[in-house]
Amino acid sequence: MRLRGILIAAILSFRVDAQDDTLGLSSGYTSLSTANFDVKLVKDSQILASLKPTGDDFDFMPFDFISYRAGNGQYHNGDITYRYRKSGTTPWLSGDSSSARKKVKAIASTALAAADLASTLPSQSPLQVIRKWSDLDGDLGLSFTLTNQGNASLEIGGLGFPTEFNSIFSNRTADDMSAKCSLADPYIGLDAGYIQVTPTSGTGAALIVTPLLNTSTPFEAWRNLDETSTDPLYYGSQTYEGFYEWQSHTKAYAEDEWAEVTPWNEPSSRVLQTGESITYGLRFSVVKNGIRGIQKAVQSTNTPLTIGIPGWVVPADLTAQLYVFHSDISKIESSDDAFKITKSQTNAFALTPTGSVWGRAKVTITYKDGKVQTVHYFITESAPAVISRLGKFSTTSMWYNDPTDPFGRSPSVITWDHSTGAQVLQEPRVWISGLSDEGGVIYLATAMKQFGLADASEVAKLEQFANKVLSKKIQNLDFTVRKSIFFYDPKQLPDYQYDQSINWGNWWSWNKDASYATDRAYDYIHVIGAYWALYRAGRDNDSILKVHNWQWYLGQAYNTTIACFETNSIGDGVIGYSRLGLMGETVVGELLADLQREKWSDEADAVEAAMKLRADAWDSQTEPFGSEMAWDSTGQEGIYYWSNYFKLMNTATKTINSILGFMPTVSHWGWNGNARRYWDFVYGGKLQRIERMIHHYGSGLNALPLLSQFRQNPKDTYLLRVGYGGITGPLSNIREDGSMYNGFHSFPDTLRGDDYSGDYGPNFLGVMLGLASYVVDDPDVGLITYGGNMAISGSTVTVHPRDAVRRRVYIASMGIYVVISAGQIDRYSLDKSDATSLQLHIVPGPAKALDTIIWVETPGTNDEYAAVGQNKKIREGWQVKLGSGGVDITVSKQ
Repeated sequence: MRLRGILIAAILSFRVDAQDDTLGLSSGYTSLSTANFDVKLVKDSQILASLKPTGDDFDFMPFDFISYRAGNGQYHNGDITYRYRKSGTTPWLSGDSSSARKKVKAIASTALAAADLASTLPSQSPLQVIRKWSDLDGDLGLSFTLTNQGNASLEIGGLGFPTEFNSIFSNRTADDMSAKCSLADPYIGLDAGYIQVTPTSGTGAALIVTPLLNTSTPFEAWRNLDETSTDPLYYGSQTYEGFYEWQSHTKAYAEDEWAEVTPWNEPSSRVLQTGESITYGLRFSVVKNGIRGIQKAVQSTNTPLTIGIPGWVVPADLTAQLYVFHSDISKIESSDDAFKITKSQTNAFALTPTGSVWGRAKVTITYKDGKVQTVHYFITESAPAVISRLGKFSTTSMWYNDPTDPFGRSPSVITWDHSTGAQVLQEPRVWISGLSDEGGVIYLATAMKQFGLADASEVAKLEQFANKVLSKKIQNLDFTVRKSIFFYDPKQLPDYQYDQSINWGNWWSWNKDASYATDRAYDYIHVIGAYWALYRAGRDNDSILKVHNWQWYLGQAYNTTIACFETNSIGDGVIGYSRLGLMGETVVGELLADLQREKWSDEADAVEAAMKLRADAWDSQTEPFGSEMAWDSTGQEGIYYWSNYFKLMNTATKTINSILGFMPTVSHWGWNGNARRYWDFVYGGKLQRIERMIHHYGSGLNALPLLSQFRQNPKDTYLLRVGYGGITGPLSNIREDGSMYNGFHSFPDTLRGDDYSGDYGPNFLGVMLGLASYVVDDPDVGLITYGGNMAISGSTVTVHPRDAVRRRVYIASMGIYVVISAGQIDRYSLDKSDATSLQLHIVPGPAKALDTIIWVETPGTNDEYAAVGQNKKIREGWQVKLGSGGVDITVSKQ
């Protein structure tokens, strides 16, 4: 899908001549030190050029590329942007310290460095800006004092502090990128807001940026900065996402570029009277104990910290828990009365959705010390109801049924455009209309829904799709998978009316031969997933399949897997990219488990052998996370699965660290558990641009390794916080009508889901394979549950699951992961003083299952558990008959 020559700056020649030097690099640098940092400022401009933890070679700044970032309009830490107007007037005027740089005037100060920025700001501006760099108990402080030197009061309606960190991947090898680069993510929480900067390796010291003490520097918005894209770095490309600024006032933007958008926080402004001054500032703090120490480090700067359980995406039937770590609270309230808020203990609150909101909701906390914090939630209907809406919408509105279609796409679930309320039957990126290559595989979501919550009418349509399209058009007779079955080729179809308003001249408008190529391994996983989901739906409900039996679907999934990972005579993969980690390939692990359970031993051995070949290769590589892109966050899921499966723990641990490097946890539904991705709107979205995506498929897929690793290491609750954010975040991509989108646009001029359903299929696959409820004793907040409502009576803990699948339960104190094949777990209970048995009440569920199989895993322990009673052992588990009202089962240690 992503050919190869567009946005791939890493393969461009690296020029050695620097751009125009308006920063003053030729005059050199000022080297400074604090207890925690080694610092370099450019002498002439006093911007931050280098920031290293004391005694460390790792630089959070792109100092090695600074000569290519020395021109006007290129932003750095130490710059400032603002908009102002005389009070009572209409037009906003602007100032930007980067737009026309000149040497700043250094001034005497007790600070590390100080300057009057008048020379590099508009001469007509009545605002004086004094910038200071200071030593704050070993941390680095950055402050700006604004003084109204005019003869009238001024309203400051825009105020931003650009940030720059070494997230430039251009012209770096994979090893170089891992060793040198870092990624920044925001928590846009007003006085509690902060930026976390994490090494891409996931190891070593991290960095946080918080409001400067004794200033009011709220984090109101996170604005993307516009810079020119030039050789050799290529700003705003696949290898160089771009930079953002911390905004403390945004009223001017809300009245202009963002006028049609509901911003994260209420836009503010500040009026300065004649002669009045105000100081804003940021504090840079090193987190020496790494990514897992970020939340504690934030708290240590006297910045309010909150922890939300189970996270910030909340189904309507779940009561969320909010834990507040700061001074006394004077008021807490939710927007639009979205939650009923009840104090449950000191600085802890229960938040129960009122049913008045579907979508974004905000809780505002006002503290007695004057600080104000916002935490950002997304409320959905109950999770099973949400996925039911997806199933219904995708098999009705998105159901394409035209037997005359010359491409053979009928019948199928096809891409949806929310803005037009129509199916996308022609698209210049042909895969979007061609049922393949991520951007067109929305059918995968519909199929995975049947695994989690089967519906006979939906399965009937998917069987027609599998029989007439998936096995005959998308998949060839030899089980190889085409890249697209829609194509642009008027010579092949002279009578087809291609839309002439579309530009068919780009590389992505493949002809028939290019579309029918079968050389992209990523496409095979979608087909495997669809077959496997139908196998599981039919295996646990004999009557639901009408066209083929479950053995046929299992065989199709197996044969497609073997075709994907075939090896030639010299041991290389026949299908392109098949030796890389493939997004969604956890489903191959599920397939292997089922082959073993069904006693298809030869087939299981073949799959296992193919996976071992790949895992051994990854284990020999320092950076095995390659992809068809120059940098990616998609290979980690598959690499972790098979490294963990074959107990190659060095690679498994390296992979977990890599994921934590690009997947944060913060008090905001959009960024919590949101894996880094910023280019797939170009390939799968209707609004095409390089942009930090919210809950693209990286969220659902990269959550799987984190949750798996947590189950093996239940004391590492950081993994659970991030992983659960990632596995629930994609539920926010489903609209009330059941349509879905590939990602949410994070730029503050948009803040909405994309109009295309796009590549949501792989995201939803992750959700269906990973959702569960967890009971864990968290060292920060005590005994809690993720994905359920918990009640404690004496020593008895009872949980009612509230996740979408309701078939998986993990009990940290027992070290067990209980999975059922069908029906739903209505509730479960345990004695917290005796961690030896678990009581389950299993019901038929909406799919009216007649029986279920219980599997009990004990990751990380040697204990053995069994389902007690007269239960038949089958498929490596215990078969349980479900009565109309359900059945009680005890899982007990043997």
